[in-house]
Amino acid sequence: MVRVVTPSVRLLPNAITVLALCAGLSAVQFALSHDYVLAIGAIGVAAVLDSLDGRIARLLDATSKMGAELDSLSDAISFGVAPALVLFIWHTDTQRVSWVISLVFAVCIVLRLARFNTLLDVEKPPYANEFFIGVPAPAGGLLALLPLILTLEFGDGWWSSKPVVWVWTVAIALLLISRIPTLSLKTVKVPAKAMAPMLVGVGLVAAAIIQYPLVALAAALVLYLVHIPYAVRRYHWLANHPEAWHVPLRERRAIRRARSTRRLRLRRPKLAGTGRISVRLPRSGPGHVVRVRTFPPDSEQRNRRSWRRIGLRQRGE
Repeated sequence: MVRVVTPSVRLLPNAITVLALCAGLSAVQFALSHDYVLAIGAIGVAAVLDSLDGRIARLLDATSKMGAELDSLSDAISFGVAPALVLFIWHTDTQRVSWVISLVFAVCIVLRLARFNTLLDVEKPPYANEFFIGVPAPAGGLLALLPLILTLEFGDGWWSSKPVVWVWTVAIALLLISRIPTLSLKTVKVPAKAMAPMLVGVGLVAAAIIQYPLVALAAALVLYLVHIPYAVRRYHWLANHPEAWHVPLRERRAIRRARSTRRLRLRRPKLAGTGRISVRLPRSGPGHVVRVRTFPPDSEQRNRRSWRRIGLRQRGE
C-alpha cells in the first residue's frame, strides 16, 4: 500500500517547528515583563513541540532536509538564546559577568547542535541509537533555568546567589558539549502489559503539573540529572557486550545476571555423602577384605575451591 502525503500534510511538522521557535522567543518577551513563570512555561512548551515535530514527520513520511535545518535553528534560539537572555534579565545588576555567562551558554548550545548534525550521517553501532551524546538541547535549556525555578517556588536562597547561578550555567553548558551518554526516549518501547499503568502515570504527572507546575518541573529536572550515571553505565555495558545489541530488555537483564553469577564462579553445592564412597569388597582369600575409597572428582574439588574463594564452606566439610 502506497501512502500518499499531500503538501498540506508535509507542512505540518515544519509548522510545529515554527511554533516552537515562536514559543522560545516569547519567553524573552515574558522575561522583559518580569513574568518569569510564563517565560519558563514558554520554553517548556517549546520543548514539548520540539519532541513532536520529528516524530510527526517520520510518522507522515514528511521528513526533509529543510525541516532538519529548521529544527536546529529553532533549537538554537528556543533552548540557547532564550534561556540565556532570561537568566541575563533575571540578574541585570551584574551585567558584565552575567552577559559573559549567557554568551558561553548560547555558544555551547550552538556547538552541541552543530555536532549533532554532523553525526547524523556517521555510521554508529546499533546500541548507540539508544543514547544522545551529551545533554540534548531542550533538557539543557530547562536545566539552566533550575535556579530560577527554585527561586520562584521557594524564594531566595543559596541556589539564587549569583556565583552559584554562574557556576551552574557553565556546568550545564559543559554537559551540552560533553561526550557523556544520556538516554534517548525515542527508542523506548512500552510493552502491552505496561500500557495501562503507563497511562495512569501520565494522568498523575499531568495532575502534578497542573497543581504544582514548578515543583513538578524541578523534580523532573533533578531526576534527569540523577539518571546520567545509569546511562553511562548502561552505555559502557552495551559497548562491551555485542550479544545484547539486538535483544529485548528482558533478555539483556538475563545476560547481565548470568555474567554476574559467572564472575563470582558460583556453582550449586552437591549433597553431602555424594563425594566420597567407602565400600568393602571380598577378596579371593577367606577372611581378607580391602577398604576401597573413591576420592572426590575434579569438578567437586573445583567447586569447593570456588566456594572457599568467596568465604563459604560447603555442607559436610
